[in-house]
Amino acid sequence: MKKQLLPILLLGVAIPALGQLATPNPAGLTYGHVHLNVADMELHKQIWVEHFGGLVVEKGPLTAVRLPNMLVALTEREPTMGSRETVMDHFGFKVRDIERFLEKWSAAGYEVGRVFTGAEGQTNAYVMLPSDVYVELQEDQSLHVDIMGYHVHFMTPGHEELLDWYTDVFGLEVRPRGTLATTTNVPGMNLSFSSSEQERAASRGAAIDHIGFEIDDLEAFCRELEAKGIKFDVPFREVPSIELKIAFITDPAGVRIELTEGYDEY
Repeated sequence: MKKQLLPILLLGVAIPALGQLATPNPAGLTYGHVHLNVADMELHKQIWVEHFGGLVVEKGPLTAVRLPNMLVALTEREPTMGSRETVMDHFGFKVRDIERFLEKWSAAGYEVGRVFTGAEGQTNAYVMLPSDVYVELQEDQSLHVDIMGYHVHFMTPGHEELLDWYTDVFGLEVRPRGTLATTTNVPGMNLSFSSSEQERAASRGAAIDHIGFEIDDLEAFCRELEAKGIKFDVPFREVPSIELKIAFITDPAGVRIELTEGYDEY
């Protein structure tokens, strides 16, 4: 695998096409981020900038990459396992020109997986990032940007029950995505749920460590979750060094979820 590191764009450099998080729904909810454990932080920053058009932002100890509709947060830590071994199998993007993306990806020495027609009738492909981070691409020639965040995909034998949990906890509605019936949407991201023949591992420590939702009034939302009987791994707190308010919960299948307030300012 090639490892030619390019200069990294830091906070404050303007990329006009790069948007913020999606506009929150009436409940103040939008999609926030995925958080990766990666063995080589500099390599991942280079990949997310060079191939995905991201913008690296750094606040205190936190490193993240800003992309349309989402952020990808990075921790330099050898993951305990690849994402495909866990319930949080992969996350995905829409790409305006998938052939061009894959040509550039292959030329850089990175792995291209299966190319196929996806659930919405478009050309899809899987790519594997270093540290066994699995990513799906779906072509959409109508995009106003080259690439933008699109979905996260859970895989577990109890996928329908897990979908029900997400729709209840976050006040969402089931909305099919093409031929895939078991999905729902939050602003900026589709949440897709599929069955798995075998039990999958919990996400903590894996390549995709956790996912995140941004909440306008996080403290109030945490009180609502407590009233529903949701147990917190990390209760509501403010973290001045990264200018975020945070809380952590874990879904019934073992996917770790960070709730934040402040990522929309990154």
